Amino acid sequence: MLRPEQMSKVSVTGSKAVMDEVIETAHDLHLLHVTEYDGSWDGFEPGSPVEGAEESSDRLVTVRSLESILDVDADDAGPTRIVTDDALDAELEEIRTRVNELDDRRADLRQEIREVEDRLDALDPFVDLGIDLDLLGGYDTLQVAVGSGDRDAIERATIDAEDLRSHEIFAGDGVLAVFAYPTSGADDSALTDALVGADFASVEVPDADGSPESYVRELEHEKQQLESKLSTVENELEAEKRDAAGFLLAAEEKLSIDVQKTEAPLSFATTENAFVAEGWIPAERYTEFKGAIKDAVGERVDVEEIERATFSRDGSDNVREEYPAAGAGGAAAADGGSDVAARADGGSPVVMSDDEPPTVQDNPGAVKPFEILVQAVNRPSYYEFDPTIILFLTFPAFFGFMIGDFGYGVIYTAIGYYLYTNFADRPAFRSMGGVTIAAGIFTVIFGILYGEIFGLHSISTYFWEGMLGWSHPPIEKGLSPAGVDWARGWLVVSVLIGIFHLNVAWIFGFVEDFQLHDLKHAVYENGSWLLMMNGLWVWVFSDALSSVAPGFIYTTFSSEGVIPLGFSGFPAMELFTIPGVGPFTLPLLVFVVGLVLLAVGEPIEVVEFLNVLVNVLSYTRIAAVLLAKAGMAFTVNLLFFGVYVDDHGGWHFGLGGMPDAAAVSALGPNETLSYHGYEVTEIMFGGLVHGDAATILIGLLVLVLGHLLVLALGVTSAGLQAVRLEYVEFFNKFFDGGGREYEPFGYERRFTTED
Repeated sequence: MLRPEQMSKVSVTGSKAVMDEVIETAHDLHLLHVTEYDGSWDGFEPGSPVEGAEESSDRLVTVRSLESILDVDADDAGPTRIVTDDALDAELEEIRTRVNELDDRRADLRQEIREVEDRLDALDPFVDLGIDLDLLGGYDTLQVAVGSGDRDAIERATIDAEDLRSHEIFAGDGVLAVFAYPTSGADDSALTDALVGADFASVEVPDADGSPESYVRELEHEKQQLESKLSTVENELEAEKRDAAGFLLAAEEKLSIDVQKTEAPLSFATTENAFVAEGWIPAERYTEFKGAIKDAVGERVDVEEIERATFSRDGSDNVREEYPAAGAGGAAAADGGSDVAARADGGSPVVMSDDEPPTVQDNPGAVKPFEILVQAVNRPSYYEFDPTIILFLTFPAFFGFMIGDFGYGVIYTAIGYYLYTNFADRPAFRSMGGVTIAAGIFTVIFGILYGEIFGLHSISTYFWEGMLGWSHPPIEKGLSPAGVDWARGWLVVSVLIGIFHLNVAWIFGFVEDFQLHDLKHAVYENGSWLLMMNGLWVWVFSDALSSVAPGFIYTTFSSEGVIPLGFSGFPAMELFTIPGVGPFTLPLLVFVVGLVLLAVGEPIEVVEFLNVLVNVLSYTRIAAVLLAKAGMAFTVNLLFFGVYVDDHGGWHFGLGGMPDAAAVSALGPNETLSYHGYEVTEIMFGGLVHGDAATILIGLLVLVLGHLLVLALGVTSAGLQAVRLEYVEFFNKFFDGGGREYEPFGYERRFTTED
């Protein structure tokens, strides 16, 4: 789980006479992540596509175009089918002809509808103007202009024009029609010229007779006819989609497979008679791969495992078979048809390129959904630890601890189950569903431990106190004055979680540096930080600071503390006293040793030495979000149910009613009122549910919307803060990413079958 699946690099060398059979077999196996030939071998060239590649590519483009026109998706597939070349040629041409004809008709009708709509829009000002369209033009002795502008400016311009004898202006809402009688011998554009200085924006008069209203009705009728025709065409296309979708999806799959196979030689190194193909496969399946190739073509190919990649970059691979180099008597052509050998310096193993193996994350089913959280940062490199298992163990726990409510947890789990079961064809949604299920389950678990359901203490009342007879649930969130020690304790717990989490991260980094480099690098780059962090925090939790540090650091886990583990701090472990400074202790010595190692190995990082303090304190956001979310849920319930306070500072919701407000307000300084076994000293809020009908309705709205808000903010606060701790604090200590995705040559059939 912490390492990806081990990969082997294999070489397949043989005669071109059997290349097609090798491609066919390798494609069916769906194992070989092909390495692209880089052209570095003397006498070898990249291969050429197999005959028919261009034709298959062209037909694939046609099929995808038809799918786009018909809006075909995977849900339209129907049963799997066999698609032969003959059926493909005949049926595809028939579908193409029908669909293209219908699509052309649809495009023409849509264009005609747009043109009618433009004409309707252009008629709006004329409808408002109220003048028949044929009266706005066609005169021998009158000049007409229709448009918009300032009427006073237009009036002055026409009066001042020497070529105009008289005029009349008709106004609508935002449009003007100007009729002018020109003088004898005036130019045909006299009115237009006169309006130039009046900022007059003319509009084109539609070429039609009668009133604008009747023309609008005529155009609307024309639009309805066009839309009816368009609907008919679209219905025909929908029928064509139902008939052709299964065939098109199957044809696309078949052609995609054909294109893959015919273009495969482009990645091979070839001579006139031979080919060499290389790539990566899971090491444990090498025997299966070799056996299948040998069964297909016999001894006419040579399959070799030329490299089994270990988890080290220093070149000392676990298996690296010698491959004959030029001058060593090794030819690349298995049929003896070529005397051109693959060359390598000094007879070292010959590979096409020193490409890193692809990463296949090796996680069990329950852990696998969390790979999406790792890949959101980057795919792990083949040579580094895969932190997915750590996210599986910590992220849901962080989230559940911060929300800690049975009701919210059930809803999160249900949402996750819906995503996981309804999006089988969308891996990202399915993975997020798995993550949400895990987060929801931990929220339920912590909700039971806290004794809360939707912020109410009902589980505590009926289970922990009622059934088991305990005085309170195993743990509490600590909102009330009576539980303030719990709130302080969660700060200490958060710090300890941070120390543990960061220890794991730096240990990962230590092991990686040791394997990739040597012990010195591991000690300088990671061991130093481990010493600094643990030395500093043992010192903080020791008696050396007991006189100045907050007391709850030492009392949280003491025998009388909220988590009674009997721990009240480490001994001081004093080595000597520095005059004027104070005692120098063993934990401080460990810290100084780590700082010195860091300064020797990575001097530029010394300025960041306080990260061992800051990074750990960053985990106190766990306690902060815990209290914030609990406070929000408490506020919602406070407004609806009301809350009264007992004489010990405990808060109680008014689920079964509220104490008499007048009696409580009349209490003296040291007086209490007995109610449901509690000595009440104060009513914090009376609760909307205890009011009249209108108040109750408002209260229900507050209750539902309030809890929905808390539910949503649980994702954006607890979820994001948990992710931040993983990405920023944890990943940064050892994780680089940059791994290549494993993309084996082959195709997962969904719509076709060969049987």
